[in-house]
Amino acid sequence: MKKTLLLSLFLAIAAAPTAFAADWPQFRGGPELRGVAEGKLADKLELLWSFKTGGPVKSSAAIVGGNVFVGSGDGFLYSLALATGKTNWAFKTGGNVESSPLVHEGRVLFGSDEPMFYALDAKTGKQVWKHVIGDKMPGAPNLVRAPNGKDWNVVFGNHDAKLYCLDAATGKSNWVYETGNGINGTPAVFAGQTALGGCDALLHIVALTNGTKVKELEVGAPVLGSVAVADGRVYGGHFENQVFCVDVAKGTNLWNYRDRAFAYVSSPAVLGDRLVIGGRDKRVHCLRIKDGEAIWTFSTRGKVDSSPVICDGKVIFGSEDGRLYLLALADGKELWSYEIGQGLTASPAVSDGKVVIGSEDGSVYCFGTKAAK
Repeated sequence: MKKTLLLSLFLAIAAAPTAFAADWPQFRGGPELRGVAEGKLADKLELLWSFKTGGPVKSSAAIVGGNVFVGSGDGFLYSLALATGKTNWAFKTGGNVESSPLVHEGRVLFGSDEPMFYALDAKTGKQVWKHVIGDKMPGAPNLVRAPNGKDWNVVFGNHDAKLYCLDAATGKSNWVYETGNGINGTPAVFAGQTALGGCDALLHIVALTNGTKVKELEVGAPVLGSVAVADGRVYGGHFENQVFCVDVAKGTNLWNYRDRAFAYVSSPAVLGDRLVIGGRDKRVHCLRIKDGEAIWTFSTRGKVDSSPVICDGKVIFGSEDGRLYLLALADGKELWSYEIGQGLTASPAVSDGKVVIGSEDGSVYCFGTKAAK
């Protein structure tokens, strides 16, 4: 009896799917766009594989179930095996795919500069539905539970100055919210609301149930990146050289950080008492979220539009100097870097101890640690 029980247990474990430290299903890893990954990440990484596309890769990857989903300037959305980089499938759109995909319940959701928004079957790459949008879409979609508490909606901004909310299953429009100028970033989702910055220099807080305005707050300049939300505060950077922190409930700006006269296009990563963001001053800045005071800065040789990811006490990001960097979160000391050669404006995706990032050289790269032979 005991042997039979042990054998059954062994077979159950053997038949179970491989467990990953954590999937990375969307831009910045989760709905609040904090840019934090779970699991371990080695201090020194190795190139595991690279995959060549036909155009620059500015899309940030999603990683779900051992597969990588990423767009390219060649107009394709690719599905690649995380372990090997081999192609599962490729879906051709009518324009550049700078939008970072969202993977949810077997669907891949993303925008194309065609302009069109797509839902594909994650296993086969076949189109499930598509929805016409008004202009190109550099940002990524986010996900929110529908008001009925059962279904899901997808929400995203667009260069046509509109925030769209669609039924994730069918692509049917629920509502459209209009801003004063184009939207580059991804809307952060929290507590039944979404927060997004726009080229109209406003921070918009919108109710996700019906698309009505909750608040509009002036931040002083266009917001080209995405904001992050943590503990009722919205953090972001804008085009006139400042990082800002807004209290959502009070509708007030709590602090601003300004160092040198260079814009912030990177989106912040927020964990604990720290915020990390890249700048066009060729540096990465780590700030104290309580008051915006600088804890450390790290200099690269190019602009840092890539949005940093925090994982396992480390910060990973790309620079337009063509390098991927890994720093210690505690003090900003460089642990490792890898020279790809051409600019890295895409943001890294981190899952299962691996880092996936696209380059303007047209390739997708995967870094991690090689298994011992």
